[in-house]
Amino acid sequence: MPIPWIRSLVLGVISAATFATLPMGPASAASVPDIPGGLESFYHQQLDWKPCHDALLDEAGARCAGVVVPLDYSRPDSRTLTVAISRIPATDPDLRRGIMLSNPGGPGGPGLSMMAALRDRFTPDVRARYDLIGMDPRGIGRSDPVNCALPLPTVLFSAGFDTFGYARDAALAAAFAASCVAPDPEKARHITTRNTARDMDVIRSAFGEGKINYYGGSYGTYLGAVYTQMFPQHSDRIVLDSAIDPDRYWSGTYQDMGAINEAGLDDWATWAARHDADYHFGSTGPQVRAFVEDTIRRAATHPVIGNGYLIDEHTVPVMLMALLSNPQLNTNLADVMRIVADAVSGLPIDMEQLKTKISGPVSLDASGMAAVLCGDKAAPRDPAWYLRNIESVRATQPVFGAFANNITACAFWPEPIEPPTVVHNPTPALILHATRDTRVAYQQGVALHQDLTASRLVTLADTRIHGILRADLSHCVNNIVNAYYRDGTLPSVDLTCQPDPNYLPD
Repeated sequence: MPIPWIRSLVLGVISAATFATLPMGPASAASVPDIPGGLESFYHQQLDWKPCHDALLDEAGARCAGVVVPLDYSRPDSRTLTVAISRIPATDPDLRRGIMLSNPGGPGGPGLSMMAALRDRFTPDVRARYDLIGMDPRGIGRSDPVNCALPLPTVLFSAGFDTFGYARDAALAAAFAASCVAPDPEKARHITTRNTARDMDVIRSAFGEGKINYYGGSYGTYLGAVYTQMFPQHSDRIVLDSAIDPDRYWSGTYQDMGAINEAGLDDWATWAARHDADYHFGSTGPQVRAFVEDTIRRAATHPVIGNGYLIDEHTVPVMLMALLSNPQLNTNLADVMRIVADAVSGLPIDMEQLKTKISGPVSLDASGMAAVLCGDKAAPRDPAWYLRNIESVRATQPVFGAFANNITACAFWPEPIEPPTVVHNPTPALILHATRDTRVAYQQGVALHQDLTASRLVTLADTRIHGILRADLSHCVNNIVNAYYRDGTLPSVDLTCQPDPNYLPD
């Protein structure tokens, strides 16, 4: 269905921004074995460790440093960035075997304090062996962040119910892209996964290590997989939790969120129906779902704005999705639905309480997220393409289809500086995935398992959760992961684990 007026509106918003093409040429031949030519000073730099000035890191005994890296690895004598890292030392220097890098996901997630939060998931004999390394990836957090002039809390919205709502999102996405790129096009366009993988290899060398060990979750699995493809000789014990299929990254990953979040909503609705005396959404799963869908429709006609937050048909599905990723957040989601329903009914609400309940454990930076996603892989340019996809799934995905297929800033971003990485290699890795993950479809983990031909897949059965290495979720999963980090031995076959009996809520 052609909609030229939408295209004209969108193009008008970005007409003031000019995007130059900055091609990346191949690096010159290495003048030092295993170090790309021109990068010797980066690979051999000395790290200056200082206090982190972060409560969680300081309590863990961490120290922080800045690693200088080229903005553009094809021009190492030009601009540089400083990547912030943290280090929690191995607890037994006699058993230490190296460093374990990490990434919390997103993209856009600052990871400097990730290992301080994650260390309780590792057994003492694993903690004895590794320096745990946190990192704010380039362009994020303390690592020379991209700061888009338009301060959006997220780059992802639901398109709403009609072409007018979709046109609003398209215009907003275009304006956001312009606000990110125009101030410093060169910097914005070099905040990519491939460059972050190169930064990780510089960090490896700065520690004097021949290889890295790694734990990555969600988007961090894509980063880890890209590293194994670019630097297989430097990849050691790699764990990828809730794994992304590199062939579907990134737009395919979001499109897959539609169906899996509809299934997650049904699962939550069944729980909420058992607690109808507390929440009054309905006494059956279908009644609860009907209540949710009706609330979103009412939010479209009665939006609520307060304390910098907006409750409308574009934002409520995103709030729901944020809390469907873990059944232990069921009560939070029920509280959010009650607040939203009251708000669109004209009742007074506590907006700060709403913000607190939907805030995730990792606060994603919208500017950094846009730079990485859009810099990694080109998105379709035609706004009508997205609208057709939205309309095609409305019947089967009434709550999340307009989110999963919506237009983003990437439709208005410059072309990536280099092609995305094709991942296919025999690097050993341990892949973890839950069958009912609401962020990354289980089939994507299976696909990455096939791409990493020497990997093993550990499946967590019958659990609606994203990220399965958790202190209290499954001893089966934790034992496998810790044994791999301790001994370096992958399971002989793919395995399936169950959640511990007390994890799932009543």
